[in-house]
Amino acid sequence: MALSIPRPETRTQPAEEGVARRLLDSSAQLSYDPLTEVDWETPLDTGYHGASPEWSTLYGTAYWNEMTEEQRKALTRQEAASVASTGIWFEMILQQMVLRDIYAKDPTDDTFQWALTEIADECRHSIMFARGAKKLGAPAYRPHRVAVELGRLFKTVAFGEAAYAAILVAEEVLDVMQRDWMRDERVVPFVRTINNIHVVEESRHMKFAREETRRHLARAGRVRRGTHSVLIAIAAYVIVTSMVNPKVYANAGLDQERAVREARANEHHKAMLRSSCAGLMDFLGSVGLLTKPALYWYKRAHLI
Repeated sequence: MALSIPRPETRTQPAEEGVARRLLDSSAQLSYDPLTEVDWETPLDTGYHGASPEWSTLYGTAYWNEMTEEQRKALTRQEAASVASTGIWFEMILQQMVLRDIYAKDPTDDTFQWALTEIADECRHSIMFARGAKKLGAPAYRPHRVAVELGRLFKTVAFGEAAYAAILVAEEVLDVMQRDWMRDERVVPFVRTINNIHVVEESRHMKFAREETRRHLARAGRVRRGTHSVLIAIAAYVIVTSMVNPKVYANAGLDQERAVREARANEHHKAMLRSSCAGLMDFLGSVGLLTKPALYWYKRAHLI
């Protein structure tokens, strides 16, 4: 009588772990150290822009047409520094939400280890942005106090798809503009390097955020989905409207009151934002997060 030898048990790998393993492998193959990759030593060349001028909040306005080329370059450098400062603020929120999500979970899982890898990336990015803003000759731009307190509340209460979809919103908006900046030879070289590093590494973060959003929504009921759709939209509004601090105009030598007024009415900049978020809106719509109440906030932020 032949003996029946049992086969060893095979563990089925959850889909999210498969994604996490691929992201870990990608990170091991292509990651950067901003301390050595970015040219921090060469003095700032004020003959360059800080960002593609088409992304300036004043581009296409009457005020922009009156400005000298030197003023335009000074303004885009201040705007780039403000975007970087806002990025630091949200990356700190992101890190806390991800840490809270993986708290007390199995550290041997690839998903757990990828989450820590992403947090490590964000720490490096925040230092990189801080040094970049300083080199651009900008002060420490901070969001309005109301935005700061809303962020404090959001990072404390947001969970599941609310946390990961909000992370995706912040990363997607930055991604499109930074892809333009990193290719633009009018932009100061060290900023182009910063943008390239961020785009490459954030592409993995966005992949993870999409997967986690889908995974959490798979078990979300109608009420939770509706509530979180609005919470995510409000977070998007706060993030986008905080990107360029009104003080950038005065620090670039402009009339702040007039600049703020023209920037708020700038249809070109609104169109750029909508264009940058087309893919993001398609994704949110595909997972049922573009509810009517949510659309109100996206429209207010000129994302749709």
